[in-house]
Amino acid sequence: MRPFAQIATAVFILVLAATPAAAQEDWTDRLSFKGDVRLRYEAIDEDGEEERNRMRFRTRFGLNAKVTDDVKFVFQLATGGDSPVSTNQSFDDGFSTKDIGVDLAYVDWKINDNLNVYGGKMKNPMFNAGGVPLVWDSDLNPEGLAMKFTSAGFFVTAGGFSVEERSSSDDSLLFVVQAGYTFAVGENASLTAGAGYFSYSNTVGNEPFYDGSANGNSVDLNGDYIYDYRNTEVFAQFDTKVGDWPLRIYAHLTQNNEVSTQDTGYAVGAKLGSARNDGEMEFSWTYQDIEADAVVGTFNDSDFGGGGTDSDGHMLKAKYAVSKRIAVGGTLFLNNVDRFQGTEHDYNRLQLDVEFKFD
Repeated sequence: MRPFAQIATAVFILVLAATPAAAQEDWTDRLSFKGDVRLRYEAIDEDGEEERNRMRFRTRFGLNAKVTDDVKFVFQLATGGDSPVSTNQSFDDGFSTKDIGVDLAYVDWKINDNLNVYGGKMKNPMFNAGGVPLVWDSDLNPEGLAMKFTSAGFFVTAGGFSVEERSSSDDSLLFVVQAGYTFAVGENASLTAGAGYFSYSNTVGNEPFYDGSANGNSVDLNGDYIYDYRNTEVFAQFDTKVGDWPLRIYAHLTQNNEVSTQDTGYAVGAKLGSARNDGEMEFSWTYQDIEADAVVGTFNDSDFGGGGTDSDGHMLKAKYAVSKRIAVGGTLFLNNVDRFQGTEHDYNRLQLDVEFKFD
């Protein structure tokens, strides 16, 4: 276990020890556990590259600890090493022992019925229409402070996150704010719409985040960012039913205000059904177009186009719930990549999954 995991575990134990329990309430009553395992077969066919076939898995195990009636501590371990956008682990490297790291470690403080404050390595508090990974990969868990206010369909989310700490230059921070409103449309439908702004500090002249890979973003001859990333976004999500089938239609658009070209990303799509209980199914289609400097390529979807920006194409998904805790499904990516680089080519990816979970 890495040092951060050891520290987080120690903090968790101290929190429990220091918390005054309610009368006759055992400390075990203040804990709840959850976990999941996903087994995946993946095939990648990219023009000009050898076709890849691999088996992968993802395992997550977490707990919620009730500190007081208004405060809870969330802690989760996951496979996948230290990638910020993937908890997948490949079956390879001669049966070697696989990495496990701290995926979540945060406090959720419910100030009142309308306001929550979060601190630590948290689940992404930002709203993503249709769950599309246009800006943020679904596995991305930012680190810092955030708050969310909700009231009668209206919501506001704001946060400040530490992206990169540097000893030789200024740190890179991420500031986000987002507002939206959900309102009824007829008897069995609702529409959620809103807008947001997010901004990274100190990107120009610094190495791309995490592993130094540009992931489609523009860099200089030294491999350093040449642009800032300060984005506006708008989004909409329409929920209704077709017979007994839930239907969701969504759209998400973002633009980087610091560049004059290759600055826009958008996604549109639809999802039919919901595979949550025995025998239920769901199907979805999403089309995305992410220009090279529309967003920071380190943090959007790690699967679409092989990860990063400068790509467009389709995502087709299907899932069937064998039971409430077991599901099978698949995802097909049909993408074009490296368009701005002048070497545009096809990138196709197939994922077949079996998922097991408990809570």
